[in-house]
Amino acid sequence: SGLAAPESLAVQLLGVLWFVSVTTGPWGAAATTAAGGEETLKCEDLKVGQYICKDPKINEATQEPVNCTNYTAHVLCFPAPNITCKDFSGNETHFTGNEVGFLKPISCRNVNGYSYKVAVALSLFLGWLGADRFYLGYPALGLLKFCTVGFCGIGSLIDFILISMQIVGPSDGSSYIIDYYGTRLTRLSITNETFRKTQLYP
Repeated sequence: SGLAAPESLAVQLLGVLWFVSVTTGPWGAAATTAAGGEETLKCEDLKVGQYICKDPKINEATQEPVNCTNYTAHVLCFPAPNITCKDFSGNETHFTGNEVGFLKPISCRNVNGYSYKVAVALSLFLGWLGADRFYLGYPALGLLKFCTVGFCGIGSLIDFILISMQIVGPSDGSSYIIDYYGTRLTRLSITNETFRKTQLYP
């Protein structure tokens, strides 16, 4: 009986959470707050939960959004029901949840036909012949690996690790073609936005 009470409490809690998610819909808490009182603001200034954005349409050949330009693509975003937005001209629009409110920019990558799967396969099976380096646009290193049998195997192993970790990429600076929803590595760097400044305490 001691175990039955926590289990029944957990079941009741899950039931309450399910009821809340069903009644509020995909908009979450924003739908209930917006219904209580309308607010007028620019659609781009909506908070997370007050709008839903569609997934980007993916180009099968590049595995990047179809409208990718200068490392940026845009997706359609729909404000929650009972949200009123004001555009740059001052015109107000009352949304029901089915109208496009704004386009949200998302990051995308520049690809130029180099497949990650092909590069890894060449490095694994033909790396000792320099096929991976020839494929990625490094003919001098490819020829050197071919003449030295992959630097006696050591260079082939190192190249396989570097290519599989996406540290070595195509020579033209483009990115590998990798499944959009697949495993990708993202390089993190310190910028003015990510740099953590020293905190000064009184």
